[in-house]
Amino acid sequence: MKRKLPLLLLLLLAAAALALWFWQTHRVQPAATRLTLHGNVDIREVNLGFRVAGRVTQVLKNEGDTVAPGEPIATLDPAPAEQTVAQASAARDAAEAALALLLAGYRPEEIAQARATVSQLEATLANNRLIAQRAAELLKSNAATQQDSDNAATAATATEKQLDSARANLALMLAGNRPEDIARARAQAAQARAALESARINLADTTLTAPSPGAILTRALEPGAIVQPGATICTLSLDRPVWIRAYIDEPDLGKISPGQRVEVITDTRPGKPYEGVIGFISPRAEFTPKTIQTESLRTTLVYRFRVTIADADDMLRQGMPVTVRVPLSATNR
Repeated sequence: MKRKLPLLLLLLLAAAALALWFWQTHRVQPAATRLTLHGNVDIREVNLGFRVAGRVTQVLKNEGDTVAPGEPIATLDPAPAEQTVAQASAARDAAEAALALLLAGYRPEEIAQARATVSQLEATLANNRLIAQRAAELLKSNAATQQDSDNAATAATATEKQLDSARANLALMLAGNRPEDIARARAQAAQARAALESARINLADTTLTAPSPGAILTRALEPGAIVQPGATICTLSLDRPVWIRAYIDEPDLGKISPGQRVEVITDTRPGKPYEGVIGFISPRAEFTPKTIQTESLRTTLVYRFRVTIADADDMLRQGMPVTVRVPLSATNR
């Protein structure tokens, strides 16, 4: 009996092991409750430069300094731009004065003088006509020569022409300047004002300011350097927005959608995940397989997607590896 007891125990242990193996291999596996993906922090960078050429006088920020929107970063020598503003301002004043002169028309004193000239010529014409008439009568009685009569007639005709010119000049004064001249003067004044505004913008552009909050990554130039428009002075790393660039396999692509909330975990604070929202999902695979695909090749396709971090802080740095956890509902497990 004692010999059968160990044999019975061995049989029981073997049966238990077989039952455990059968249960583990045939039991229904619970569906996963979340999808784990991997990616990297993607922070936008901006190369800052002047829109105008000039000589750098100051670089106010060093690498690692934080800046606020509108805070000065560097300056150019403003003297050339200030001179351009002064010239444009004088040209604007001259153009506006010319326009005002045309709009005002002739002064009352000038019109009164033109009227007096017309009246004087009318009186002179009447007198010259009377002299010409008397000379014609004297010529009939041989009391005057033909030359005297001709001279009197010529004087009357010349005075008549002068009177016509004076009357036309008075009519022009009363009518005012031509609309075409006024329109041209308006356009010239507008052009001068635009040139002045452009000069003022160029003067303002001699100060380089931060477009957004962030930190200076690189300082490319020093005071004294001559720069052309667009040359990089500093590189700014923006505080916002902070994105995660991650990838998902083609079989799991249907498990994520824009607007879906996720958790983002870093190695520096594994117990405190960041809150994120899935935004852009690329419609194109990052790695395209061969034209003739097999079932296994199709599973290697990955698609890029973006996660926007809602509660980003200074612990998220450019290129940092992260883990993205996507909670799955019962419909997409």
